Amino acid sequence: MSKLTRLGLLTGGGDCPGLNAVIRAVAKSAMNDYGATVIGIEDGYEGLVLGRMRELQNTDVSGIINLGGTLLGTSNKGDPWHFPVTGAGGQVEIRDFSDRVVDHYRHWQLDALVAIGGDGTLNIAAKLGARGLNIVGVPKTIDNDLMATDRTFGHDTAVAVATEAIDRLHTTASAHHRVMVIEVMGRYAGWIALSAGLAGGADIILIPEIPFQWEAVYRKVRERSRHGKRFSIVCVAEGARCPDVGEIVKSFDVKRTDARQLGGVADYVARKITEATELETRVTVLGHLQRGGAPTPFDRILATQFGALAARLAAEGQFGMMTALRGTQIVPVPLQDAIAQLKQVPLDNPMIAAARSVGTCFGDA
Repeated sequence: MSKLTRLGLLTGGGDCPGLNAVIRAVAKSAMNDYGATVIGIEDGYEGLVLGRMRELQNTDVSGIINLGGTLLGTSNKGDPWHFPVTGAGGQVEIRDFSDRVVDHYRHWQLDALVAIGGDGTLNIAAKLGARGLNIVGVPKTIDNDLMATDRTFGHDTAVAVATEAIDRLHTTASAHHRVMVIEVMGRYAGWIALSAGLAGGADIILIPEIPFQWEAVYRKVRERSRHGKRFSIVCVAEGARCPDVGEIVKSFDVKRTDARQLGGVADYVARKITEATELETRVTVLGHLQRGGAPTPFDRILATQFGALAARLAAEGQFGMMTALRGTQIVPVPLQDAIAQLKQVPLDNPMIAAARSVGTCFGDA
């Protein structure tokens, strides 16, 4: 017999296509298979600190598998150990409210907490597990940068959005004979840029894992121009490190655990190309378009499988675990394995080799 009677559920970090599909799967599985009450915690760990929750009914989680966003809300500024409090003078003070989280967990009489999120959310989840909370993790991030799982849900949708954007840029780039630079998300990993760049036929792909040189980039666009290909598509990851200035940081937000907010690398790359080649260059920054809208069928299926397994792990008392995709199987893995290090693109990844074979430049030759 399952001892699962009250299950907490939160979505943390940035929003992501497929979150509602996971919420639906966790909640319906917990209700249908184990007769559990499901407590939705609002706005991620922020709600866990401030005591914002509501009981979810079956009707609340019906008809939401295709919806983007998250019906529970989310926040990337709710780290209980790094919680921002704005004082009367407008100054932000960082406080440790982890004790409040433990108190709310116990006051709500939760048997377990399912934390859906990326590396930040799951690192916090592991720390809460060390404080005695029963935790199950579900890997969510468009960046696909979590270890121990082949894929995170949301990544497929982000790649599809970026690929469609590159497809559309091809037509306008060729019409006006321009170099088009498109900036995609991914933070410190190049999975989105590599996948979308390969799928969309980008001529140059710049990712954090492969140091590039400006001369190699200039040479590629010049060669294309000399051979009658009067346009080029450059797909650059937001975390790509420029050889002269490193990564481009748009701003700092002390309310976040990682204060750096990346952005602006496409503008810098475009300016350098124009200065060196005198070719007309334009910039497209996809930004949050990659995180919005309906999830792809792949992400809906993956999210549903993750959610159903998460509910089962909670019911069976398999805490400190995370759901993962390994090959074609959905399996539990230790949460610590997933957060041990960032999963970046390995240099021997077959996608890199395939891209090089069809003439894609990574700026390193």
